Amino acid sequence: MYINKELFLDFLKEREVTWLGIDFSKATFTRKGFDMPNDVLQLYLNEWNALIISDQKKYDIRVAFRKPIVYFDLSYIKKQNKLHKGDIIIRDVVRMKNLLDENLIANYVRQITLPALSKYALLFIVESFDNTIKKGSVWVNILKSDTKELIFSDKFTESPGGFNIKSYWARIFYNIFFNISRTTYLQWEHLVMEEMIR
Repeated sequence: MYINKELFLDFLKEREVTWLGIDFSKATFTRKGFDMPNDVLQLYLNEWNALIISDQKKYDIRVAFRKPIVYFDLSYIKKQNKLHKGDIIIRDVVRMKNLLDENLIANYVRQITLPALSKYALLFIVESFDNTIKKGSVWVNILKSDTKELIFSDKFTESPGGFNIKSYWARIFYNIFFNISRTTYLQWEHLVMEEMIR
C-alpha cells in the first residue's frame, strides 16, 4: 500500500470526488474462463464499468468513500480500454500475482488526462482476473486531479461469485466497495491519524 499521509488527510475532509472508472488496460486474464474473442471480452469491460453507474446502491461509492457528491467521467477509461483491444494478455499459468506495483501505477497515472470536476479522483486498475484460483486483483487508487499525483494505492484480492461471466466477476467490485465501506476505510483513517500524531 502507498499513501501520501498529508494529502490523504485532505482527501478525508473533501465532500466531492470524481469516479474515473475501472481501467483494464493493464489487466491479465487466465486463458481458462476468458478464452473468447477480444470483441466479446471488450463488451464485458464496458458492462462492468456501466454497472458501477447503473447500480449505485450496490456499488456505492458515496458510502464506501464517505463522499456525498460523486461526479462520473469515464471518457479516459473508455479510450484506454478501447486502445488495448486485441492486446489483452491471456496467460496459461497456474497463478498470477504481483504483476503491478505502486511505482508502475504512479508512473501510469501521470499520463492520464484528469477532468477538473473535483479536487480528487478515484480509479480502479485491474491487475488480474485469475479463473484458476477464482480470484481477482484490483488496485484502488486516489489521485489529485490537478497534479495527477497518486496519493493513495491499495491492492484488493477478492473472490468472484454469480451465475454468468458478467455477474460472476462483477462480484469482485461489489466485494471491494463492501469491504471499504464496512472496515477498510476506517483502517485507512486510523493508519493516517496514528502516523500524524507520532
